Amino acid sequence: MTKTSGKIGANPSTELRINEKKWGKPLMDAGWTLLPNMLIVHQKGIGLDAIDINILLHLLSYWWKPAELPHPAKGSIAEAMSLDPRTVQRRIARMEADGLISRQQRRGPSRGTQTNIYEFSGLITAATRLAKDHLAERAKKEAAKKIEAGRKGRGHLSVVSD
Repeated sequence: MTKTSGKIGANPSTELRINEKKWGKPLMDAGWTLLPNMLIVHQKGIGLDAIDINILLHLLSYWWKPAELPHPAKGSIAEAMSLDPRTVQRRIARMEADGLISRQQRRGPSRGTQTNIYEFSGLITAATRLAKDHLAERAKKEAAKKIEAGRKGRGHLSVVSD
C-alpha cells in the first residue's frame, strides 16, 4: 500500500501506475523497494540510525519474494554507500545482536563460503508493534474528531426562566 492509494489491498497494477506518475516509468522499470513508513518515522524507537536504514534499504532491495531471502555481499553494500566493508559488517552484527535481523551462512560444496542470507522477522515484529500503537492513536484521534463534529451540529441547551 502506498500513501497515495489510502486503501489496503489496492490493485498492485494501479499502485504501479500511481508510482510511475510520481517517479517516471524508467525508474520504476529499473526496480523499486517497498519500505514500511514505520521504519522511517520510528527508526530511533527501533534502534536504527541513518546508516542502519541505508544498509537495510540495500538488503531489502534484494528481497523480491517472501520465501526467497536476500543474500547480497557486504562489500557491494559498503561500496554503494562509500563505507569501509568492516563498518557494514559491524552494523549488521549489531542489528543481529539487537534481534532485528538474523544471518544464515551459506556454503556450497564447490564454492565454499558464500554471502549470508538475511532474515527480518525481528525488524518486522518491532515495526509492527509501533504500527499498532500508531494505528490505535490514529483511531483515537478520528473518534475524537467525530465526537467534536457531532457536538458542533447540535444546538446548545439553555435554561429558560418563566
